[in-house]
Amino acid sequence: MTARSKRKKRINLITVLFLLVFFALKGNWRTIEANLNETLNTVTSTFESDKDDKKSAGDKTTETQLAELNYISGEGAVLNINNGKSTLNFASWKKNQVIYSNLDALNRTATANTAYLEPRNIADDSLRERQYIQPTGWHQKLVNKNSIINRGHLIAYSLSKGIAEDGQYRPDLQSGDQNNPKNLFTQTAFANQRIQTVYESKVRTALKEGHKVIYYAHAIFRSDELMARGIHLQALSDDGSLNFNVFIYNVQPNIKFDYATGRSVIDKNMQVPVPNNYFSLKLTNLNLKA
Repeated sequence: MTARSKRKKRINLITVLFLLVFFALKGNWRTIEANLNETLNTVTSTFESDKDDKKSAGDKTTETQLAELNYISGEGAVLNINNGKSTLNFASWKKNQVIYSNLDALNRTATANTAYLEPRNIADDSLRERQYIQPTGWHQKLVNKNSIINRGHLIAYSLSKGIAEDGQYRPDLQSGDQNNPKNLFTQTAFANQRIQTVYESKVRTALKEGHKVIYYAHAIFRSDELMARGIHLQALSDDGSLNFNVFIYNVQPNIKFDYATGRSVIDKNMQVPVPNNYFSLKLTNLNLKA
């Protein structure tokens, strides 16, 4: 039998099978249509779920890349991520709370905390208490009588009035988050007081203007190191007027850190430019592949 004859026979067989199925099912078309729609809905739902998973994986990939960055002396200590635009979805704001992630196996705050904030969360600074928690990598040193490291808050004290340690809002709590080990990491005084405070102020301003805000903070650690390489911050308000996405290097002028342990030495070659105006920082754009 020629190849052409074989193809013709195969086509005829397929045609016969199609006609048999068509006439057998003709009377049950409504049932078939309903089952088909259900199948299509399932496929669509699965596809949407896959897209969400890929988006989450993309975010994780970005932060893995951030952990591999090395600060270069003399360059800016802040990087714009995604052209400075948040990847947060405001539709996830359901209630006033903070999602505090558990510490990892090394007792690090290595997973992001996410705060769903509203105006009532602005805290009175006079109610601050002495901090005593020592996060991983904590090795304090005074240089010219000044501390070189701080207990850095992922979610600022000033943004967390009424938030209990379990992350739930309690109206009887008047102060903000303080000695919560799930919200503290070893941060340089420069990164904390000169840069991160700028972005926290932006969030406070949005809250004072009556907006709701999602605020995301993730201390970025490399491998098993005990001191974070930096912190990834994002914020998005209900009207989009507040929208940022940045990475702040955990660096200090004239100090070189061993991020594996948090120990440090004086290094005059470590130059970190101080912004002339904290509220008009000139940022470096960083294009990362998701």
